[in-house]
Amino acid sequence: MRVLLKQELKRLWSSPWQLALVTYIPLISILCLWWLFSAGLPRQLPVAVVDQDNSQLTRTLIRNLTANSVIKPIVYTQLADAEAAMKQAEVYAIVLFPYEFKKSLLTSGTPTVDIRYNSQFLLVGKLLSSQLQLSLGAGLMEVAGLKQLLNGVNSASVAVNLSPVTSQTTALFNRNNNYVGFLVPPVLIALLQLLAMMTFVNSLNDSLISKNDAYLLPDDFWRQVGCKVLFYTPIMVLHGSFILVWLYGYLSLPIAGSISLLVVALVMMLLALWTLVILVFLLMREPARSVSFCTALFAPAFAFMGVTFPVNDMPLLAQWWRLIMPSSHYIDSHISVISYGAGFQQVLTQFLSYWYFLIVLALAWGLYRVVYGKQSVDQQADSLISGRVNKEQANKEASL
Repeated sequence: MRVLLKQELKRLWSSPWQLALVTYIPLISILCLWWLFSAGLPRQLPVAVVDQDNSQLTRTLIRNLTANSVIKPIVYTQLADAEAAMKQAEVYAIVLFPYEFKKSLLTSGTPTVDIRYNSQFLLVGKLLSSQLQLSLGAGLMEVAGLKQLLNGVNSASVAVNLSPVTSQTTALFNRNNNYVGFLVPPVLIALLQLLAMMTFVNSLNDSLISKNDAYLLPDDFWRQVGCKVLFYTPIMVLHGSFILVWLYGYLSLPIAGSISLLVVALVMMLLALWTLVILVFLLMREPARSVSFCTALFAPAFAFMGVTFPVNDMPLLAQWWRLIMPSSHYIDSHISVISYGAGFQQVLTQFLSYWYFLIVLALAWGLYRVVYGKQSVDQQADSLISGRVNKEQANKEASL
C-alpha cells in the first residue's frame, strides 16, 4: 500500500490539472462563491411601477416602495413597456395602480393593485412578493382608516377593524434573512462534491491501461481504489473543513451544534461519493465518458438538496435522484446540527440513510467481476492467437 501511495503522489505531482483540483481551485472557487453572496440580502431590486391613476395616494405609495431598501421602483407610463422590461429581466416585478384607484378606494369600490413577479427567480420572487405587500399595505392602511371614518365608524373601532387579529412573526433560524447563512453552505457543499468527483474520477482514469484503442482494468484494481480513497479523502475533507471554519469560525455565522460532527458527516458524504464514481467508472471504462457522465449526474446537486424547493413537492423521479446524491444526505445532517444543535446520536441515526450506497458498492463489485472476467478471457484468446501466429511464423522460417 505504501508503494501505491507513493505512485499516487507521483501521478498527482506530474499532472498540473489534477494538482490544481486538489490545491488552489477549491480555495478560489469557495471564496468567489462566498463573495457573490457576501451582501447577505438583495438590495435595490428593480420593480416596474405603472401609475394609471397618477393621484396623490399612488405617489405616496411609490414613495413607500422607494423607502424599502429591497425595492427600486422604476416608473413606466405604459403597461406594455413594463411587461417587455420584465421579459428582458430588466425588472423582477410589476406593480399596476388602475385608473381612478383613489376614488374607487374612498367610495364603495374595491380597486385591485395588480402585482406581478417573476417566479422563475425563486428567492427573488418570494422576497419581492412579501416586501411589496408589506410596503403597499402600510401605505393603504391610512386611507382605509379614513374611509371608515367617512362611513361613520367610531374612531376607537377603526384600529380594531383594520387589524382585528395582530400577528407577530419571530424567525427561529436565519433571523436577519441573511442569504450567506441560508444559501452559501449548501452551494459550497455542492461545489465541493463536484470538485471531489472530478478529482477522483481523474485518478481512476489514470489507472486504466490503454491497449489497441481500448482501455483495460489493472489486475490490482481494488488495491489501487483503496489507495486512492486513503489518499484523496483527507485532502477533500480538509477543503470541506475550510468551508466550515470560514463560515462558522471566521464569519461567525450562527451554529447551534458542533463543527466536528459536520466534519464526520463530510467523511460519510465523500465515502458515499466514491462508491458512485467507482460504479460509473466501471460502467464507462473510458476517460471522457466517465467525466462527462459524472458531471451530468452531480452538477444539479444543489437543486436536489431541498433548501430552495421542498423535497415532498418534487416529482417522484427527482426524489429518487435525490437519494443517490451524497450531498443531499449530508445537508440533512448539516441543517440539524447548525439549526437544531443535533448531537452525535441524532447525526449517527441520519447516517443510516447512506445504506443505499452499500448496494452501489455491491453493484460496482459485481460489475468489476463481470468486466475483469471478460477482460481475462479476451487476453487469453489474444495470447492463444499470438502463440499460433508465432508458431506458424517459426515453422515457415524452419522450412525455409
